[in-house]
Amino acid sequence: MLASPCDVEADAWNALLALAGGSPFMRHAYLAAMHDSGSAVRDTGWTPQFLTLWREGELQAACPLYLKSHSYGEYVFDWAWANAYEQHGLRYYPKALTAVPFTPVPGPRLLARDAAARAALVRSIIAWCKQKKVSSYHLLFGTEDDIAACADAGLMLRHTVQFHWTNAGYPDFDAFLATLTQEKRKKIRQERRKVAEAGVTFRHVQGSAIAEADWDFFYRCYERTYREHGNPPYLTRDFFRRMAATMPQNWLLFVAERKGRPIATSLIGIGGDVAYGRYWGALERVDCLHFEACYYQPLQWCIANGYRSFEGGAQGEHKMARALMPVKTSSAHWLAHPAFADAVEKFLEREGRGVENYVEHLEQRSPFRQG
Repeated sequence: MLASPCDVEADAWNALLALAGGSPFMRHAYLAAMHDSGSAVRDTGWTPQFLTLWREGELQAACPLYLKSHSYGEYVFDWAWANAYEQHGLRYYPKALTAVPFTPVPGPRLLARDAAARAALVRSIIAWCKQKKVSSYHLLFGTEDDIAACADAGLMLRHTVQFHWTNAGYPDFDAFLATLTQEKRKKIRQERRKVAEAGVTFRHVQGSAIAEADWDFFYRCYERTYREHGNPPYLTRDFFRRMAATMPQNWLLFVAERKGRPIATSLIGIGGDVAYGRYWGALERVDCLHFEACYYQPLQWCIANGYRSFEGGAQGEHKMARALMPVKTSSAHWLAHPAFADAVEKFLEREGRGVENYVEHLEQRSPFRQG
């Protein structure tokens, strides 16, 4: 067990990640920045306990592992489980978690050279949890390989819903709109017109072209939006400073301006041929500005640059009206207490049926034209 992601050799970690297809949010630099910036550390409730498995001096498997003193920043909600423990006089925290802090993006979590190494990694995690007498273990937003390894080890599975957009090879934004129903097409045009008539224009900057002043303005917007909801931001300014230094190629910034003055931003993660909606903030209120900054500008950019998909992140049925369709994501869970494990398993069976019905209901409300 390692007390910091920085204790893992970066090239070895990233080599394992590459075998799983890669993910900008599981790169060594991303996880190290979470730690070194003070965003995901013991003081914020994220105590790193990274696990690595070696054979003959070669890294065989590894995963991010945190001891959590709360359930914030995870986006797979287990507050009811924690409350049930407390009501019965039991301690739920600390719990063990494999996830990317504050980042509900599906991707590899159990990095491994092969299926056998991945299975050994899961066994090692559960053995460590039992040794430490933690209440539970949770793996969030894993790949099919991750979830299969957890299921084979007897962990319980849970499913949630996100909303993703798929590029069908549209030549331009109007061609994309033409695939939608008249109602949805009209609504999007109306929303975009409101922003334009308010005198708002957009510019976008990518990678190393994002100047420090742009990052500063982005963070000002990001921080304000969090504080307007009564919370301090999860991520520090230093985190984004480290992103600009170590992973500039993975960021795209949209800046909304009015009368030559910036008023809002949205920050998009990019990796491979996928774009990820991540953070947004505004200093002025403009009707429909959020939709333009967080959906229409990124989708237009994805079409122009040949990106395969845009992942809109956790929650939000309103995203379907912008042609982001429901996609099931999966997590895996182990609880040490037999009675609670049995109760949660029954709950997850009921919840799973509800999720299936929910997705079927959403698909019946598709914004796309039929036939």
